[in-house]
Amino acid sequence: MFGECHAHIIMDGVNYRHAIDLHRNGPDDNVIREHLKIYQDRGITFVRDGGDALGVSARAKELAPEYGIDYRTPVFAIHKEGHYGSIVGKSFSTMPEFHKRVLEAKEQSADFIKIMTTGLLDFNAHGAITGTPLDAAEVKEMVHIAHEEGMAVMSHTNGTYGVQVAVEAGVDSLEHGNYMNEESLTMLSESHTVWVPTLVTVRNLLGDGRYADETLKPIIETAEENVRKAFRLGVKVAPGSDAGAYRVLHGQGIQDEMQAFVQILGNEEKAYQWLMEGEMEIRKKFCR
Repeated sequence: MFGECHAHIIMDGVNYRHAIDLHRNGPDDNVIREHLKIYQDRGITFVRDGGDALGVSARAKELAPEYGIDYRTPVFAIHKEGHYGSIVGKSFSTMPEFHKRVLEAKEQSADFIKIMTTGLLDFNAHGAITGTPLDAAEVKEMVHIAHEEGMAVMSHTNGTYGVQVAVEAGVDSLEHGNYMNEESLTMLSESHTVWVPTLVTVRNLLGDGRYADETLKPIIETAEENVRKAFRLGVKVAPGSDAGAYRVLHGQGIQDEMQAFVQILGNEEKAYQWLMEGEMEIRKKFCR
C-alpha cells in the first residue's frame, strides 16, 4: 500500500474551524487516535504531515508507532509575515528570524522544514494565485539555511514563477504546483525535487457546490495535462492528497489520489510504478 505523502492530521476534511477548535487547549489524543486508526485500518504505514501551529502533528508522531505508522512532520510550517501560511504554522520577518524558526522546529524534533512560498489557487480567476509570492533571493536563502541545518525542505508552492524559484533554490519536495508551464516541468525533470501534486484537493470539490463545476473543470484539466507531461518528462512525482483538506478524508484521500493518477495516465501499472519511485525518493529525503 502506498503511503500518504501530504496530510494534515489537525484537519478532518469536513469543517476546518471545528477541527481546529478541538485542539485549542492542546492536542486531543482521542481525535488524533481516530485518524491514525483509519490509516492503520487501510494499511497505510507511512504518513508525511504538512504541519500545524498547535502541536497536533508532533503529538501524532509520538502516538503513531502504536499503530505501526512511520509518521513524519515539520511540526509547523514557516511563512513570511503578511503572506499565506498562518493556517499551518509560524511566521518570520527577517532571515535571522527564519533561522530561529528552523532551530525551533529542530528542537521540537521536526523531521524536515516546511516553507510557504506562495498563496493558493484563486478560484475567482483561472490561472491566478492568491497573494504575492516570495522573491527568488528569499526562497534561495531559506532553503540554504534549512539545508545547512541538515534539514530537507518541503515547499508549499503554486504558479509558474513560484515553482521555478523553488526548484532553482533546491527544495526537496514541491507541494501542489498548480498552473505550471512546460518550462517549469522541464526544470523539475532536470532537478532532484519531488513533485506532490495533491490532485484531489480540487477534484473532490466537483459537485459539492462550494465552487461551480465550470470553475473547477479548467483547473482539473490543466492539472491533468501537467501530470501527463510530467510523466513523459520523467519528473519525480509522489502521491499525497493533502488529507484533512475539505472533502479529502484521512485514509480515503490517498486512495482517491491514486485513482486520479490511474485515470489520468490510463495505465495502473505505469502509474503505480512511477508513484512508488517518487514515494521512495520522499522517504529517502525526509526520513533522516
